[in-house]
Parts: sequence; C-alpha cells; structure tokens
Amino acid sequence: MAKLREHERRMLSTLTLLGGKAETGQIVNESGLSDAAVMRAAMTLKEKGMAQISEKRQTIASLNREGRAYAERGLPERCLMVTLEKLKGKASLETVARESGLEKQKLPIALGWLHRKNWAKLDTEANVLNALTKPAEGDDEKLIVLLAAEGQAVIEDLAPDLQEAFRLLKGRKLLDVEEKTKRTIEITEHGRSAIREQWRARGEVTQLTSELIVTGKWRKARLQEYNVEAATAKTWPGKKHPYLQFVDKVKAKLVNLGFREMTGTAVETCFFNFDALYTPQDHPAREIFDIYFVKRPRYGKIGASRQIVENVKATHEDGWRTGSTGWRYKYSVKEAERLILRGHGTCLSARTLLSRELQVPGKYFSIARCYRPDVVDKTHLPEFNQVEGIVVDEELTLRDLLGILETFAVEIAEAEKVKLKPDYYPFTEPSVELSAYKKGQGWIEFGGSGIFRPEVTMPLGIDVPVIAWGLGIDRLFMMKAGVDDIRQIFSRDLDWMRKQRVV
Repeated sequence: MAKLREHERRMLSTLTLLGGKAETGQIVNESGLSDAAVMRAAMTLKEKGMAQISEKRQTIASLNREGRAYAERGLPERCLMVTLEKLKGKASLETVARESGLEKQKLPIALGWLHRKNWAKLDTEANVLNALTKPAEGDDEKLIVLLAAEGQAVIEDLAPDLQEAFRLLKGRKLLDVEEKTKRTIEITEHGRSAIREQWRARGEVTQLTSELIVTGKWRKARLQEYNVEAATAKTWPGKKHPYLQFVDKVKAKLVNLGFREMTGTAVETCFFNFDALYTPQDHPAREIFDIYFVKRPRYGKIGASRQIVENVKATHEDGWRTGSTGWRYKYSVKEAERLILRGHGTCLSARTLLSRELQVPGKYFSIARCYRPDVVDKTHLPEFNQVEGIVVDEELTLRDLLGILETFAVEIAEAEKVKLKPDYYPFTEPSVELSAYKKGQGWIEFGGSGIFRPEVTMPLGIDVPVIAWGLGIDRLFMMKAGVDDIRQIFSRDLDWMRKQRVV
C-alpha cells in the first residue's frame, strides 16, 4: 500500500475524528495544519484513492455602505411611504419629499420604486402623490434586516423569496457580493483501512535547518518528496491599479501616434471653460446645477491678452469678423473672470490654441480630471476623467475626425460595433456623438466631437481647421475591462483589483 507522509496521516486521523467527512475549515481548526497544507494533503490523498474532494460554489452577500445606511433609515421608497401615510395618504410631492427628509438625489429613485412596487402613484399634472396601499414589509427589506443582523449570508441557503430579494438588492447596488468555493473532503474505505492498520509515517524533514547541517544529521534524514502539482496558497504580487495601467497605455498610444500632451490646472476661469468655446454667458450649462463654482476667491485672472478677450467679447455680442451674428447680448468681462472647477477638458484645447508653442500642423491630447454635480449612478460620477484631443491642420475634414473616433472605440476600448450620429455643441459644427457596443455590455456613449467653429478659432488667432473630441476615458476602460458600474473603477474592492490582468 502507498506510504503516508505526516500531513496525510494527520488528515486521515482528523477526518476519522470528524466522522469521515468535513469542510476544509473544520480540518484546519482540528488538525492545526494551514489551509495550503490541508489542500496539498487532500490532493495527494485523492490521487492515492484515500479521499474524495467535492466543491460547491457559494455566493456570500453583505450590505455595502449604502445598504447599511438603508438598514438604519429604511429604503427611500419606504421613507416616502411612511411620510405619505402620516399625511393621510395624499399630499404634494414637494411636501412629502420635505417631510421625509430624503436627499434630493434619492427622490427619483424612491418614486421609481414606489411605482414599480405599486405602493403609490404620482399625479404628474397636479404633482400630487397618492397612496395605493398600506404595504407590509417586503422581502427586500427582510433581507436587509437579516444582513444587518448577521453581517453576511450564503444566498444558496436562503428561502426562494429571499433569493429573489437578493437579486433585486444586487441590481440596486446595495450589496457586496463574493463568490466562494466550499470544499468538502471525505475519507474513502481505502483511507479508513490505512488508519486501521495504524500506518506510521517515518519522520520526514521538510526543511533543512542549521542544526541538521552543523550536527551532520542531514545525512541520515529522510527528505520529504515535493509534489509540484499540489495546490498552493494564492499569492498576489504588487502591481499598478488596472485603471492607471489603462490610462498609461492610452497615453503611450497617443504619444506614439505623434500627439503632444496638454496640461493645466483643475481650477479654471469661465473664459476658457465657456467663453473661448463660444458658449454664451446665459447658457444652462453655466448654472450651479451643472458646474462647481469656487467659493473663495470668486474671481481670478483670465490668462489671455486684452486683445483676445476683446475678440471673444465681440464674437459673442455681434459675431465680430466670423460671419456669425453672435449671441446678441451684452458680454461681461467680470463673468469671464469667475473661477470654477473645469467641467470638461476642452478648456485645455482653448489654452493650447493660444499657446506660443502651438505647431501647425500639430496634434495634442490631455487626460484631465473634470467636475460636474451629476447624480451618482452606474455611468455618472461628480468627478470623472476625460481624454481630450485636437488636431490642427489646413487639410482636415470630418472624415479625419471619424477615423480617430473609430480608432479609440475599436483599438482602445475593444468595441465590436461603433455608432456615430449628429449632435449639437455650441463650439463645434458639424458635431458628432460616439457610441460603441460590446457583447455583454450593450451600447455605451463615450462623448462628443466635432470641428471647431470659426467663432472659436478666429478670435484666438487660428485660421486653419481644428478637429476636437472629448471622450470619457472612464467609460472606455469600463468597456475594455467588462465593468458595468463606473463606481467599481474607484472602489477599494481588492478582490476585483487582484483579478484584473496586467496589460
């Protein structure tokens, strides 16, 4: 019969004490062996026919930060419903929202789930919310309570109604989910025979020590054979964050294509973020709901010559020499000095067109952090990164721009299909929106592009065509990496980061 090593003998003895069958965690606790040692011994015993290994996939769920907050305060739709019941089942939406204390960004979510659960109905004409029922505690709420009390749960062990609730809460991004493999080891009759015959493994040396070498005992020691196919503990070498790897790769590709990098500060003036890009000073994108204003100091130096400012001012008011009629309003230089957090990377393009180092023909790019007060969801964050680029040349056409956009989608995001459709931006004409498709992720909008209008280039002293684009590099990475939620990119999910391959 096959000889047993010390670890294999201890494994069989432990399994016998545990009734002949046990999970790896139980064996580790009882035998004193490490996880890796248990798995190596189990694999060897399996090869010898003394043990069997069975595996079962488990889904472990726990509440994430948002889920824990709902466990304390209740789901948004429940908060609205409780308030509506206090208001006799009918009240204006404004009143219900105010009395419930629900955050503004949570209100659309709450209304959507009220409608989906058929708890209440919104009269859109009167803006009045009417209760349709007095709902009992739902399965999703029961699961939240369970997870809050237990910390985590094995989804496969839950009742069918709670398993359905798990899928619902997972879709709402309220859970941290981890896939684990539960391994059970069972002794065979062959293994029992080995224990009954009380095999005694000869003392084996697994590591040469200084004592063995100095005393010469190593000459008589029996060295343990090493099984190179045995399971070992996983190791996670250090590496750069997968998203940063992707950004570096995009930069390297653009540099290899002859692009030069544009840089700038996150705090920008309204002049370069809007005015130089022919965006009127009363445009909705300049409201507090669409841009972050700097509180102190409120104003700064524009950073352009007086003549350039006058050119832009005249273009806004009456079109200047561009052939346009302008926006027909009184331009405010003071408003142009207002400080904001840049809302897009195109402001860097405007600054580059004014730079003394501008080369014609020339190609430029930037990867800039941008800021907008968007409602956070699976495709939007208040902070995001944008890859911005311009090409300046006398012979440029729209065909050149479309080729660059397709290159980004196919070569960088690994898209399978590309869709280009007309769009509108104040500073480009024609304008094009880029969307791309990948199996398993569907269509994703990446951003906009176009040819700068004369109202942009002429006031800045540029008399040749300029093609420009601004794409969400976060979304490009999402498609390449198969990520369906932009928040995942910036999370502290070590398991996800470890599993991403080095590019």
